[in-house]
Amino acid sequence: MSGLDDRGEAFENKFAHDAEMMFKATARRNKLLGLWLAPQIGQSDAEAYAKTVVVADLEEQGDEDVVKKVMADIAAADASVTEADVRAKLAELGVEAKAQVMSEVS
Repeated sequence: MSGLDDRGEAFENKFAHDAEMMFKATARRNKLLGLWLAPQIGQSDAEAYAKTVVVADLEEQGDEDVVKKVMADIAAADASVTEADVRAKLAELGVEAKAQVMSEVS
């Protein structure tokens, strides 16, 4: 039975590792989104703004909290960035962030 227990523990460890990598990649993606958007909405401290985007993602499951936050910031700044632009950038940066996180692990 020990072999089965070991195998189960290995699956649990892999699941936990994969979840951690996903969390890191999502946080990185959101930071990159904030860094990309900051100059377009007149934020002089891009790093500080990027942190607010990362924190916004902790409000609810999925990306809608991030989209709502940045769209409100875009509207407040009267910037010409559309929701479609934001969603496309999220997809693009998701791939980049995942690659960055995976390269750090290797």
